[in-house]
Amino acid sequence: MARRTRPGRILRRLGLYAAGAVALFSLASAALVLPWRWIDPPTTAFMLRERIATGGALHHLWLPLRQISPQLAIAVVAAEDQRFPEHNGFDFAAIQRALEESGRSARRGASTITQQVAKNLFLWPGRSLVRKGLEAWFTLWIEALWPKRRILEVYLNVAEFGRGVFGAGAASEIFFGQPARELTLAQASLMAAALPTPKRSSVAKPSEYLLRRAEQIEMAARRLGGTGYLARL
Repeated sequence: MARRTRPGRILRRLGLYAAGAVALFSLASAALVLPWRWIDPPTTAFMLRERIATGGALHHLWLPLRQISPQLAIAVVAAEDQRFPEHNGFDFAAIQRALEESGRSARRGASTITQQVAKNLFLWPGRSLVRKGLEAWFTLWIEALWPKRRILEVYLNVAEFGRGVFGAGAASEIFFGQPARELTLAQASLMAAALPTPKRSSVAKPSEYLLRRAEQIEMAARRLGGTGYLARL
C-alpha cells in the first residue's frame, strides 16, 4: 500500500513546491513594481543598457505629469495606444490586427503603453518568448498596482525620443529649447512619431516620412477628442 501511495505523495509535494515558487515570485514581483507607484525611477533597464553600450552620458530629466504638456500625452496615446484609458494592459483588438497584418508598424501597434513601461523599466530589447512572457507578467502587476495616470507619467519620462534622449523633459529642451509644459500639439506629434525608432529618427531634423507620420498623429489626437480624451484617467 505504501508503494502505491508514494507517487501520489510526490506529486502533491511537487504541487506544493510549485505553488510556493509561484507565490514567492509573485511577492517578489509586487515588491519590485509597487514602490515605483510613488517613487520616480532614477534610471531604467534600457537607460543602463544604453549607458553601457555607448559609454557616454544620457540626457534625462524627470518631470511630474503636471509639468508635461497634455498635448504630448494625447499625442503619445494617439500614436502608441489609443485604447489606453480603457484596457487593462493588453489591447487584444490590436493584437488580433497584428496577427492579420505584417510589417514593423503593425507589430509595434500591438504593444500597449503599459507593456512598454514594463519593458523599459525591467527588461531588455528582443522578441524571445521568455522576454515577452516577463513583459506580460510585469504588465499585469503594473496595471494592478498603479493608476493609469502614473503609468502614463512614467512612460513619458522613460521613453527614448532620440538617441540617448530619454523622457519628455530632456527631449523638449534638446529638440525645441523649451520646457515640456510648453509643447504644442504639432511639436508633441513630431516627438511621438519618433518613438518607434528613436535611434534612427531625428526630431531636430525630421525626414519627410517623420513629418507625414507626425501629421497623422496630430489628426488622430484631434479625432480622439484632444486632451479631453485623457480626462477619464
